[in-house]
Amino acid sequence: MDDLLRQSVTVLRAMWTKRWAGVAAAGAVAVLGGVGVLVYPERYEATAKVYVDTQSVLRPLMTGLAFQPDIDQQVAMLARTLISRPNVERLVQSPQVGVRSSASGALDAEVDALMRNINLVPGGKGNLYSISYKDTDARRAGRIVETLVNMFVDSGISDKRRDSESARRFLDEQIRSHEAKLTEAENRLKDFKLQHFGLTGTSNQDHFARISTLSDEVAKLRVELSSAQQSRDALRRELAQEEPQLPPEAIPQGGNQPLSETDARLEAQRRQLDDLQRRFTDDHPDVVATRRAIARLIEQKKQEAQERAAAAGSKGHGPAATSPVYQKIRIDLAQAEARVAELQGQFGAQSARLEQIRATAGRVPEVEAQLAQLNRDYDVIRRNYEQLVSRRESASLGERIDETSQVADFRVIEPARVSSTPVFPNRVMVGVFAFLAAIAAGLGTAFGLSQLVPSFYSVKALAEASGRPVLGTVSMFIGPAARMAERRQQLHFYGVTAAFLAAHVFWLAWLAMRAKG
Repeated sequence: MDDLLRQSVTVLRAMWTKRWAGVAAAGAVAVLGGVGVLVYPERYEATAKVYVDTQSVLRPLMTGLAFQPDIDQQVAMLARTLISRPNVERLVQSPQVGVRSSASGALDAEVDALMRNINLVPGGKGNLYSISYKDTDARRAGRIVETLVNMFVDSGISDKRRDSESARRFLDEQIRSHEAKLTEAENRLKDFKLQHFGLTGTSNQDHFARISTLSDEVAKLRVELSSAQQSRDALRRELAQEEPQLPPEAIPQGGNQPLSETDARLEAQRRQLDDLQRRFTDDHPDVVATRRAIARLIEQKKQEAQERAAAAGSKGHGPAATSPVYQKIRIDLAQAEARVAELQGQFGAQSARLEQIRATAGRVPEVEAQLAQLNRDYDVIRRNYEQLVSRRESASLGERIDETSQVADFRVIEPARVSSTPVFPNRVMVGVFAFLAAIAAGLGTAFGLSQLVPSFYSVKALAEASGRPVLGTVSMFIGPAARMAERRQQLHFYGVTAAFLAAHVFWLAWLAMRAKG
C-alpha cells in the first residue's frame, strides 16, 4: 500500500512538471470540441402510436359460417413488412415528405438511412405499435412518421381487399372448371346407363349378390310351392273320401242352397285378388296369375252350367252337396288351389328373372366395374364442386362481414408528434463530452510527457530504475526569490485552470439556454 501511494505521488509530481503542456493540449481539444459542437446537427424525434383492435362481436357469431383468417397474424406481418424497401422507396419519392433525391446513388443512400432510422416497436401483449423516426429537420421527421402511419392503416385495408378479390376470382375459376367436369361426368354416366340398360341394376348389390339373393328367393318359393301342393293333394283325398250328401232326415227344411265347388273356389280367388291388389300393382305376377285362375274358374262355371243344363234336359237335376263338412273341405281346397296358383306364378317369375341374370353373367361384372369407376369419378368431382361452392359462399359472407363491420380497426392512439427539444445526444451533452475530453487530453499529455522524459524524486526510485546503488545525494537550496517565482507560476496555473473551467461552464450554460429558447 505504501509503495502504491509513493508511486502515485511520484507520477503526480512528474505530471506537475509538465502541467503547462497539459493545459495547452486541453485548450486545443476544447477549441476543437467547441467548433464540433457548433457544427453538430441536433436531431428531433417524431413518434406516433397505433392500436389495431382485432376483437369483434361478429367473429364468435360467424364461427363455422364464414371464413375468418388469423387477423392478429396478418397485422403482425403488416407491421414487419411496413419498413420494407418498396415502402421506404415510395416514402422517399412522395412529394409530401420532401426527401426525394434525383441521383440514383443518393436515392439508395437515403432509402438505406431511412430503413436504419425508422423504428416500429410493438408494445405489450396487445396490437399496440409505436413508430418513431429521428431527423435533423423536425418538420420532416413529423411528415415521415405521419406518412408511415397512413401507410400502415391503408396497407391493412387495401391488402385485405386485394386478397379477397384474388381469392374470389380463383374460386370462381375453379368452380367453372369443376362444373364443366361435373356435367361431362354426368353425361358419361347417363350414356353408359342407357347403353347398358338392364345390366347395371338399380340396387347397391353387385351381380353375384343379386344372383345369390334371387337363388335364395327361388329356393324359398320352391319349398312353399311344394308345401302348398301337398296340402292341396291332402284336401283332394279328404274330399274324395267324404260323402257329399246328408241323410234326408238331417237336411233342414227351407234352408239356403249351398254353394257349388266352383263357386266356392271362385269366391276364394276373388278375395285373394282383392287382397293382392291392395298390396301390389296390376302388373305383379301374383295378381296376373290370380286373374288367370279367376278367368279359368268362370269358364269352368259356364261349362258346368251348360253340362247341368244338358243333363237336366236328358236325365233331370242331380242333387247338390248338402254335407257341411264336404262343403268346408271344398272351400279349403279352393283356397289351396289359389295358393298353389299364386306360388306357381311367383316361382315362374323369379325363376325367369334368375335365368335372365345368369344368362348375362359374362357381361355384367365388366359393366359393373366400369359403372363403379364412373360413379367414383363422378362422386369425387361432385364432392370437390360442392366444397368449392361452400367455400365461395363462406368467402362471400366474410367479405360482406368486412364491408358492414371492420374486422380489424386501426386506431391512432397518438398522432405524429415531434419532440420540442433535441434528442440525446444534443449539443449540451456533446459540449459536456468535449469538456471531459479536453480534461482527459490535458491529463494524458502531462502523463505522457512525464513518462517520455522521466524525472526521479527519491533515491529509492533512482536505484530501482537504474539497478545500481546510489552512493550519495546533493540537496538543492531554494532561496526566497526562487520560492516567489514558483508561487507566481502556481498562481498563474491556477488562474488559467479556473478560467478554463469558467469558460466551459459559461459555454455549456449558453448551449442549454439556446436549446430551451
